[in-house]
Amino acid sequence: MNRLIDQEIAHISRVMWPSLLGGMGGTILTSEYWRMRLHALLDAPSLTKIQLCALDSLLLRLDHYDRYGPDVHSAPFAEATGEHGAEPVVLHG
Repeated sequence: MNRLIDQEIAHISRVMWPSLLGGMGGTILTSEYWRMRLHALLDAPSLTKIQLCALDSLLLRLDHYDRYGPDVHSAPFAEATGEHGAEPVVLHG
């Protein structure tokens, strides 16, 4: 089960930002949609610490997106927030 959760977190990490930024037509999938998906994963039993950290990081990024809008996220999160010491979470399955 943990491997499937790792795959789902990795998938969301890859597709969430492009769908939020969308194209000329605007957002493809809303932050509410992604928040619902992330909270559903948080309800899974036996999450590892790495999975919890990855989900928390994605939720914090959504909070930042909701607060400041899509222009902030056209650059990587660490650059946009000034968190240059931040490293991406790598999920191992």
